[in-house]
Amino acid sequence: MDFGPERAIDLDAKDPLRNLRAEFIVPTRADLKSKTLARLVSNSQDDNETCIYLCGNSLGLQPRRTSERIASHLSAWAKKGVFGHFKGHEDSDLPPFLHVDDAAAKLMAPLVGASQGEVVVMETLTANLHLLMASFYRPTKEKYKIILEGKAFPSDHYAVESQIRHHDFDPKHAMILIDPEGDDTAIISTAHILSVINKHASTTALILLPGIQYYTGQYLDMKTITAHAHSHGILIGWDCAHAVGNVDLKLHEWDVDFAAWCNYKYVNSGPGAIAGLFIHSKNSQVDLIATKNGEGGYRRRLCGWWGGDKAIRFDMGNRFVPIAGAAGFQLGNPSALDLTAVIASLEIFGLTSMAAIREKSIALTNYLEDLLLHPPLAEQSHHHNLPYRIITPSSPTERGAQLSVRLKPGLLEGVLKALEDASVVVDERKPDVIRVAPAPLYNTFREVWDFVNIFSAACAKTQAGQVSGSKDATALGGREEKGWAEIK
Repeated sequence: MDFGPERAIDLDAKDPLRNLRAEFIVPTRADLKSKTLARLVSNSQDDNETCIYLCGNSLGLQPRRTSERIASHLSAWAKKGVFGHFKGHEDSDLPPFLHVDDAAAKLMAPLVGASQGEVVVMETLTANLHLLMASFYRPTKEKYKIILEGKAFPSDHYAVESQIRHHDFDPKHAMILIDPEGDDTAIISTAHILSVINKHASTTALILLPGIQYYTGQYLDMKTITAHAHSHGILIGWDCAHAVGNVDLKLHEWDVDFAAWCNYKYVNSGPGAIAGLFIHSKNSQVDLIATKNGEGGYRRRLCGWWGGDKAIRFDMGNRFVPIAGAAGFQLGNPSALDLTAVIASLEIFGLTSMAAIREKSIALTNYLEDLLLHPPLAEQSHHHNLPYRIITPSSPTERGAQLSVRLKPGLLEGVLKALEDASVVVDERKPDVIRVAPAPLYNTFREVWDFVNIFSAACAKTQAGQVSGSKDATALGGREEKGWAEIK
């Protein structure tokens, strides 16, 4: 393989998605160093040279059109007031406030492989998990367990544990954690997951797993695991926070019962952006005759007026008739401002397809892996004694954009300081892991090549004692103070 910069330049030139980078605002080196929002005038090269931003797995970059769409929304609010709920404008393609949630769902559906009716953009990820478990976790004395991974994102763990306690069960017995099979690996094999399901099938009420594991970047075999759960009559949901906008999901085709995700990572909708959820059409049907007769007619859930039939929503009656589909799980009036930011980003996804995004992502992350294993500018001896190892699966089918790299003990702070000085933005998980995620919508092959050389030099300088760590490094800080084996 050619490890020179010419290869990266050639790959960028042939990239069919290369023009999409212009849709995003990439911070400059000066932006990262500035202590004010106002840009000061100077002749520094830092003013125009963009940083290397490989942190889309934590927070995606801002689309240029976000400020334009939000300005249009604010203008509609200013000009129409309450009438903005029902009246649009000829010079704006944003829908009236009342229908902005439908517009977001229509744009979101292709990202997860669903119909518009199976998707809704609402609430936050953890709130949606609670709402979904309120409907799908119906424990009995015989079947009461929830299976999840042992290193689940903390908020998922808290949500599951609190749901179990809410139903008066003991998490010590009702929460089944799936851990890697050995202390020397962070990967959970599909076979191991299936074996845990087999072992607890007769007493399990629900399974909740991540589409992509946040720490390692492992992409679980959602299709196989979902089918196996259903073969035992167990409902299964997926946290797709690190999967949506990253991999080519087919939630309807895979017969997933439900899924939830945030929209501020690969979907680039802003910090704490309004989230999304999927409910398979088989689980969200409404029998209007039964509902009219007061006999239910829909899946039990926590209800709110925004999930009610639009045709009678403003009649202010007390009989709840849900919208068929995922929209019927909405509670209160969603923020049209938040939804507008999501729509702005989803419009960019509409310029291509998830299949094309995934194809570039595989190529980009494969290239990153190859360079990390063979650093172009490092001394040859360095190749045989790398001060790090990749803990993400090597198979492209078992990972998304992210590679998690575990450094040798004691290197993290120094390496992060060197990366900060070079205006490289990555994500850390203490005590020794950095997560590197080239996002195919805006990252380039040349950025990957530059990153690996900066990273390799940072490792060498830190090992030589030429860089001291900084607690104030701008690379994002994780919260884990222990490695995987200790956490287990």
